[in-house]
Amino acid sequence: MKILILGGAGLMGAGTVRDLLSELSQGVERVVVADGFVDRLEALAARFDDPRLATAGLDLDDPAALAALLREADVCINAVATFAGYQMDIFEACLAAGTPYVDYGGMGVYTVKQKAEHARWREAGATAVLGLGADPGLSNIICRAVADRLETIEAINLYWAAAAVGPESPVLVPPYAASTVLSEYANPSQQFLDGALVEVPPQSGQEELDLPPPWGRTLFMHTQHSEPLTVPFAEGIAEKGIREMTWKLHLPEAEHAAWVGLVKAGFGDFDRPVQLRDGREVKPIDVLQAVIDRNMAENADKIPAQEAHEIHLAIGRGTVGGRAREARCQVMSHPHPLYEGYLDAGTSMCMSIGVQRLMSGPLEPGVWAPEEVFDPAAFFAELERRHFQVEQDLVPLPAS
Repeated sequence: MKILILGGAGLMGAGTVRDLLSELSQGVERVVVADGFVDRLEALAARFDDPRLATAGLDLDDPAALAALLREADVCINAVATFAGYQMDIFEACLAAGTPYVDYGGMGVYTVKQKAEHARWREAGATAVLGLGADPGLSNIICRAVADRLETIEAINLYWAAAAVGPESPVLVPPYAASTVLSEYANPSQQFLDGALVEVPPQSGQEELDLPPPWGRTLFMHTQHSEPLTVPFAEGIAEKGIREMTWKLHLPEAEHAAWVGLVKAGFGDFDRPVQLRDGREVKPIDVLQAVIDRNMAENADKIPAQEAHEIHLAIGRGTVGGRAREARCQVMSHPHPLYEGYLDAGTSMCMSIGVQRLMSGPLEPGVWAPEEVFDPAAFFAELERRHFQVEQDLVPLPAS
C-alpha cells in the first residue's frame, strides 16, 4: 500500500505517519508526505528513520504536480487544514485520478458539499471516506455501535471531552487547528432535532453529565461538527426511526475561557480581512496563528507537563424487543508511553487504522461517512491494541 499524505508535515499528519510506520500497522509499503513547508518536511524526515518514508515539496496551487503525486498513490490522505481553501480542490483531484480519498473532516460545511457528489463518485468507480479521525471518525463509529444494539432508535447523543491533569499552562496550546476551534466556538451548528436538521446558536445546548475520573461533572455545548449531518441518514440507522442526533464538546475550563474570550474579541470571524492603520489588510487568523506559534516557541519551557485524557461517548435511546433501552459506547484514552509525542493520539491513530481497514478489502465506490464503512468491532480491536479503553453497555430505561 502506497499512501500519500497532503499537508502531512503538520503535527496531526506526522502522528498518522508515526502510526503507519509503527509495528502496529501492516501492509504499508511507502508513505509520501507532501507539504509546502520545507522546514517541516526536513524535520519529519529527520524524526523517522524509515526507508518507506519519502517527502515531497508541493504547491497546492499547482494541479499538475498534485496529479503526478496522486498517480503514484494507492490512497490519499488530505491533512491540509480544512479552512485553508483546498478541501474541494483535493477532493476533485482524487476523483479525476481515481485515487481513494480520505480526510480528517470538513467541519460539516465541506462534508455536505462532498456527500452531494456521491453519485458522481459512484459512477466513476472512485471511493471517498470523509472525517476519518477521532471526531469525526471514531465518533461516527461509536454511533454505529450504539445503533446496531437498538432495534428502534429515538435518539443518539454524542459527546467528546478532553481533560488536562496537572499544573495549568500559562501558554495557550490549541488542541487542533486554531481556525477549527474558533469555528466551533463562533459558528452556529446544525443538530438533528425532531426528525430534521435545525440550526442552533454557537455554544448553545449546554448540558452537564457525570463522567468517570478525571472528568467528574462535565459541562458540554453544541458546536459545529459533521456527525449530525451524516449519522441519522445512514443506512441501518435512518430506518430505525431516529428523531434526534446531536454533538457536544467540552474543553478544559481554562482553554474554554480563552476561546470564548477570543470569539468575544472578534476572532470568530477569522478569515475576513481587517484593515490596519497603515492601509494594509490582514486576516485575523494569520495574525492569531503567528502570535500563538511565537508564544509557544518562546515559552516552551513554561508549558507544564500535563496528563492528557479524552473520552468519546455515544448514548442511544430506543427499544429492544419492544422495551425501552439505553445503549452506551465510550472510548477513553489515558496517559500511556505509546502516546508520547502525539498532539492528538486519537485522531492520528484513527486515521491510520481507518486507512488500513479501508484498503484491506474491496472498495465500495461513492462518498461515505465512517459509520457507513467500518465494522465497529474490528475498529475497536485495533484501538485496544493501541491501549484505548472501549466500554459498551445496554441497560433498561424506566417506562415513560
